[in-house]
Amino acid sequence: MGMTGERRRRVWRWAVAVWAVAVIVGGGFTLWLQDSVKPPGPYRWEQAEATSTPSLPEGWETQCPTPSAGADEDGPVAIACLIVTTR
Repeated sequence: MGMTGERRRRVWRWAVAVWAVAVIVGGGFTLWLQDSVKPPGPYRWEQAEATSTPSLPEGWETQCPTPSAGADEDGPVAIACLIVTTR
């Protein structure tokens, strides 16, 4: 026994309707997730205080290496020193 033409069309319509609902729900879910990851506004620039720069800890000079040119080096030497303090 085969499916009649009317029944086949009804199944096809249901399949299309389920697909359309899935696409709409998925799109709405995507937009909702996209909006939820944005940081809250309003966005503005703030002027930093001149005193907001932390001072270096005592003895930092001995913790950081001093630049010294080796015998085989020609040109400037750059050295970076990172000091991490915990409060």
